[in-house]
Amino acid sequence: MTLEIISPSEILFKGEADKVTLPGKLGSFTVLQNHASLISVLNEGQIIYHTPGEGEKTLEIKGGLVDVDSNVVSVCVY
Repeated sequence: MTLEIISPSEILFKGEADKVTLPGKLGSFTVLQNHASLISVLNEGQIIYHTPGEGEKTLEIKGGLVDVDSNVVSVCVY
């Protein structure tokens, strides 16, 4: 699936990911290939994502929004 993580000033990551764990308002949740569509508010915490060939990466955020649709995970963070 395609993962896009953007902030107001830059693109933090854009590429393929096998899974993404996000700090949702009601707790952390993981998005995998073919996940159902959703929109969620994100709390302060970590985005943990696994990319093919590069392994696991972590990104600290203060909050944001995520949209999941048709194997595209779009994350706007601040």
